Amino acid sequence: MFIFLIMLGFPVAFTLMGMAVGFGYYAYYDERRMWLPYNRIVESGGDWFDQTQAWFGAFLNNRIFDLFVNQTYSVMANDVLTAVPLFLFMGYIVERANIVSRLFSTLNIAAKNLPGSMAIAALVTCALFATATGIVGAVVTLMGLLAFPAMLRARYDTSFASGVICAGGCLGILIPPSIMLIVYAATSGVSIVRLYAGALVPGFLLASLYIIYVLARAWMQPHLAPKPTKEEVGEVPFGKLVVMLLTSFFPLAILILSVLGAILFGLATPSEAAAIGALGGLVLAAAYRALTWDRLKESVYLTVRTTAMVCWLFVGSWTFSSVFSYLGGEHVISEFVIGLDLSPITFLIMAQIIIFLLGWPLEWSEIIIIFVPIFLPLLPHFGIDPLFFGILIALNLQTSFLTPPMAMAAYYLKGISPPHVQLVAIFKGVFPYLGMILICMILLYTFPQIAFWLPSLVYGR
Repeated sequence: MFIFLIMLGFPVAFTLMGMAVGFGYYAYYDERRMWLPYNRIVESGGDWFDQTQAWFGAFLNNRIFDLFVNQTYSVMANDVLTAVPLFLFMGYIVERANIVSRLFSTLNIAAKNLPGSMAIAALVTCALFATATGIVGAVVTLMGLLAFPAMLRARYDTSFASGVICAGGCLGILIPPSIMLIVYAATSGVSIVRLYAGALVPGFLLASLYIIYVLARAWMQPHLAPKPTKEEVGEVPFGKLVVMLLTSFFPLAILILSVLGAILFGLATPSEAAAIGALGGLVLAAAYRALTWDRLKESVYLTVRTTAMVCWLFVGSWTFSSVFSYLGGEHVISEFVIGLDLSPITFLIMAQIIIFLLGWPLEWSEIIIIFVPIFLPLLPHFGIDPLFFGILIALNLQTSFLTPPMAMAAYYLKGISPPHVQLVAIFKGVFPYLGMILICMILLYTFPQIAFWLPSLVYGR
């Protein structure tokens, strides 16, 4: 019923709440407890008004309503989720402060002697900006407006250029401080600090694979990414280039590294570090003279809207999962999966295939909040660390944004592209990056220490 209603287009959060309350009313129905006061009033000869009031009181005297209120309060009082609006605000204020356009221009000049220099500049900019925001749609849209037209003007192949923007824009799902990892930590109970430390190396590994692919492809097929002429880039003295880097690349990089460093070295909680990041975003915007009342108001509005979506999804999901568990759903699934007698690696592959398929119709937030809790109770049976499982999911979910026919990153880019750019060309451009993600996942399966090395080094086992 839930999947059917989602396919009809009902909002996911409110569908979850409605399903939870409806089935929960049945699950927690206790006739004696609910209707005893009403029966007493009827037997005592109460008037029509007293009987009606008692009837409504009896109808509402069901523990599902207590559960719903308690779950709502638990979500709103969750310390981990406090970091979500603060990181979102940092990203939105950075996005609207014209910092990214300066960064792309500077990196483009700095990498001018490399094959596919503009694509590499776009990838590095995407990685930094995605790290600051964690919002795929925002990164792909902004870089599609800044870098994509510039690459087309520089005679880059349309598919090659579009693949760079789409793949680079998805890196924020994995590279800390990722909003997705915060949501996974709140869902699974894994330490967000250890999760960030575990995701750092795989995130940069994937970004490095992207850059290596772009360099190799541009070197082997120069017509896909022609080298810029002197007129296009211009002669920039070394001293001026250093100043440009100091005023564009380093401020944003220092802000991100400060936030991450404060979290990873235990100097601040994720919420405290996110608050510092939000303040740093405001300071950067003010330093670039881009902090206007309209931009601030728009950033606050977008932050509140996105945070509300995530929090109400949590409310609906936790109430839904509580009722699902009370009715024995988790036990049924657990018995079925354990009865298949799978090896740990087979279970991991099966789980990742299911999450990959769910990524077509659903957003990452819905997958993490609704479906991942179904897998979490099975992890101890197969001896799988939930930290490792979460990083694999973060890698896997990038494919859901890049895989046709429901590749949302491609649709984001198509929405702001020139009319002559065909959706098929964008799809063609993203396919090689799916291969890079698959290679990264295979490396992580084969060498789990890629994820465990940094958390073990910094925090011990």
